[in-house]
Amino acid sequence: MFTSVLMIEKALTSADVEFVTTLHGDESVTFHVLLQPRGEQADRLLRAIDDLAMGALDEAARERETPEGEAAKSEGQRALDVSLQALRASGSAAEGRLIEDHPLDALKGVVEEVGADEVIVLTDPHYVEEFFHRDWASRARHKVGVPVLKLFSHSKV
Repeated sequence: MFTSVLMIEKALTSADVEFVTTLHGDESVTFHVLLQPRGEQADRLLRAIDDLAMGALDEAARERETPEGEAAKSEGQRALDVSLQALRASGSAAEGRLIEDHPLDALKGVVEEVGADEVIVLTDPHYVEEFFHRDWASRARHKVGVPVLKLFSHSKV
């Protein structure tokens, strides 16, 4: 049994589920999913710059509409529940939790707690953070002690 900690920022799409569940061929995988609601993870300016870099002008203009605080938590819980159901429906074992503060500390704790074999960070591109190596995957590589795989989400939800 292979154990992966999967960090996400939104609900998994069916393409994402297929992608992560087939990474190890026929080997059984247990997923420990960590989701930090997007409204809590980065400030609006960085998100707007990312949207502009991707040519998503409409998204950049709507960044101020992104839920924050309790609203983001509620939306995040729904996204986590949907993702866990999708992983289980694909035949994988999956459990998860929302993380509100210090996502990399939470990640390190879960990796140690479950004896993870790897970390998968599944995210949309965040060009500003990636350029400065401040994205989750880059920072996690120096903290968790297991391989960290960075994958880009297949489509927007």
